[in-house]
Amino acid sequence: MINRRKMMAGTAAALALPLVPGTGLANAEIGDNGLHIQDWFLESFLDLNEDLATAADEGRHFAVFFEQRGCPYCREMHEVNLIDPRIVSYLKQNFDILQLDLWGSRGVTDFDGEEMEERALARRWQVNFTPTIAFFPNDPALVAGKTGRAAEIARMPGYFKPFYFLSMFEFVAEGHYKDTSFQRYLQEKTARMVAEGKDPDAW
Repeated sequence: MINRRKMMAGTAAALALPLVPGTGLANAEIGDNGLHIQDWFLESFLDLNEDLATAADEGRHFAVFFEQRGCPYCREMHEVNLIDPRIVSYLKQNFDILQLDLWGSRGVTDFDGEEMEERALARRWQVNFTPTIAFFPNDPALVAGKTGRAAEIARMPGYFKPFYFLSMFEFVAEGHYKDTSFQRYLQEKTARMVAEGKDPDAW
């Protein structure tokens, strides 16, 4: 299967974004559609079955980011979370990420074979705000014939600060979603860190 991922050479390149004076944030590049650009996000023909199969073949999970022009929480996700080398490295190793526009008009083929515009897909998946991240299993058989909403194994509803953001990706990649809730996983992880004298919010 053809791999349509476009990856940057390394983590250093992924983080090579200019800082905005006085903010401590990186000024992420914005595309013509108003969405922030990450060069390591998936470049796709927007057939979700093919994208998930490619990810699965390479041992990764598949996630879909819904964003929209002018979204301040999307901006924070890109300019805070997605410049952290711990987060970027983990996501690149364990996920293929497809970015979709909540109001976009590109044609996307859902897992059940239905093709529709991005904005229609967002409605079908009950995505009402941004950012929303939908996660899927890395086994194509588990999504076959289903809509994305029915097939997803976890959802990040809105912006999560870096520790919680990375924890959600770990929750999926490490398979914890199979036997516990994200809330329980996070409570147990936080308790272990506190017992070790670590502060989960010290990011």
